[in-house]
Amino acid sequence: MAVNNNLRMTEKKEPYLIELKAIGAPEIGYISIAESLQTIPFDIKRVFWSYYTPQMITRGRHAHHQLEQVLVAVSGRIVVTNESQAGDTTVHILENPNIGLYIPPMYWHVMQFSHNAVMLSLASADYNEKDYIRDYDEFKNN
Repeated sequence: MAVNNNLRMTEKKEPYLIELKAIGAPEIGYISIAESLQTIPFDIKRVFWSYYTPQMITRGRHAHHQLEQVLVAVSGRIVVTNESQAGDTTVHILENPNIGLYIPPMYWHVMQFSHNAVMLSLASADYNEKDYIRDYDEFKNN
């Protein structure tokens, strides 16, 4: 698994994995830490999580004009497919609670959850419906 901890990597504006420090041991458990402008390449403005998503349901199916986010599977497995406007795609399997996936603006993303998955999202902005691109054709032609 290629993990990048260099925050300058965000200048490329492509999805990439971020390793979050895991503190602890198997016999006592772990904690992981996400800090704005340190382990996370932006100032965190909003945090939300998705859970109890049926395995046959696909989530996401949108892009953002400005929003950056980091997704973490704190439980279970989440398969995230990202597509650029040029049609370049990446697929990342999130199943480790100390690995996050950075998603820059203007990437269409689709997520498939395992039955026990919990996804944490760290976002660079407050919710703004106008930032969402929910129509795939509009995304490709924007």
